[in-house]
Amino acid sequence: MKHLIIIATLIVSGLVNAQTSYEKGMEKAFDFWRSNNPTEASNLFERIAAAETDNWLPPYYAAQINVLYSFGEQDEEKLSAQLKKAQDLINDATAISKENPEILVLQALLHTAWVAYDGATYGMTLSGKVVELYAKAAKLAPNNPRVVFCKAEWDMGGAKYFGQDTTPFCKDIERAIELFANFKPETPFHPNWGKERAEQVLATCKQ
Repeated sequence: MKHLIIIATLIVSGLVNAQTSYEKGMEKAFDFWRSNNPTEASNLFERIAAAETDNWLPPYYAAQINVLYSFGEQDEEKLSAQLKKAQDLINDATAISKENPEILVLQALLHTAWVAYDGATYGMTLSGKVVELYAKAAKLAPNNPRVVFCKAEWDMGGAKYFGQDTTPFCKDIERAIELFANFKPETPFHPNWGKERAEQVLATCKQ
């Protein structure tokens, strides 16, 4: 009995140490990101992902960094490399957590980065996929603020491109901000981004 207690204690101790190591790693990666060191942050998230093979969050954030820093990139070779890396990481995250609205939104943003780079080339092939991804995410999580906001921003972008009125989508941005105010992430490391961007977009609605 004494030996069983000792073994159980060692197992629990190991789990606690592993969790602490994960938390420290995630916090350090976010610190790199906040300090405007996205490459270091992405690399660390990838290292954590290699260790935490059943956790979708590290590959999700590594992918997100590569997607976000692709917007505005004019070098097609660099853009392609970043988005290919992001796609591989999204695939890893999806394999761990299927039917995940947060990952679906990130996949939609990856396609949007290509459309933003060259709408004439990629708009025809990827726009439909983006619409499908947001529709699926909305079905899975209709009250997720990132789902509501990112879909509305995509719809606004499409309206602007075709010279249409964007005002009807402002109510969706307002709803997203309300949802952000009440959103509680599952853990401190779960996605909780988007509120500031939504407020910026809403400000353009009122101009």
